[in-house]
Amino acid sequence: MSVNILLEGFDIDASWLYSELGHYIKPNQSVAVVAFSFRENRVKSLTDWNALYSKESGIYYGGIVGGFAAYGIPEDRINFINYFADTRESAARKIEAADIVYFLGGLPDRMMNRIQEFNLYDALRKHKGIHMGYSAGAVIQLAEYYLPADDDYPEFGYYEGLPYLDDFYVQVHYTGTAAQDAAIERVLAERGKTVYATALKRGAIVVDNGSVKLLGDVRVFGQ
Repeated sequence: MSVNILLEGFDIDASWLYSELGHYIKPNQSVAVVAFSFRENRVKSLTDWNALYSKESGIYYGGIVGGFAAYGIPEDRINFINYFADTRESAARKIEAADIVYFLGGLPDRMMNRIQEFNLYDALRKHKGIHMGYSAGAVIQLAEYYLPADDDYPEFGYYEGLPYLDDFYVQVHYTGTAAQDAAIERVLAERGKTVYATALKRGAIVVDNGSVKLLGDVRVFGQ
């Protein structure tokens, strides 16, 4: 099975997603959460990482785990890959043992850098199963993705992702801003591939063995 799920946020139990994602997310599955997309100026230590993702105090933990719980996956089958506590070997084992690899939102280029640092590129590339993620965790599933200029990235740029998908590009959090529309036009002119724009908090894409399904509010450019 080769399935990629590209999301806007971690509310995977939202009513407009639940029936469709229920075809893929099952109670007997296990999840490896790749929590590598954090900002360096916010997360500099294990304590900082824990404040975001740990069971004890993580502000995002409940939302992430609760989303999978809605599909019957128990908490003890959801393993976070911890940049500050895991080794390369333990991180690779979590990926290899997982049915679902889940990439979190944040900064996709930083996530990719940390994946390379942990030598996880090959393990992720070879992983057979479901790959899913939101925001940064959506675009990183593309062999090449782009980012328009925004508060985190001062200028438009193309970046290398994971080589799961290479037939299209994705604009997440689409609200029709001038910067987003200019970036889409540039990608269409320079790359000549379809751009799917998922509306802010209201769009998602599922690619099931090459078949693209658009969920919610997704605009299509270039077809």
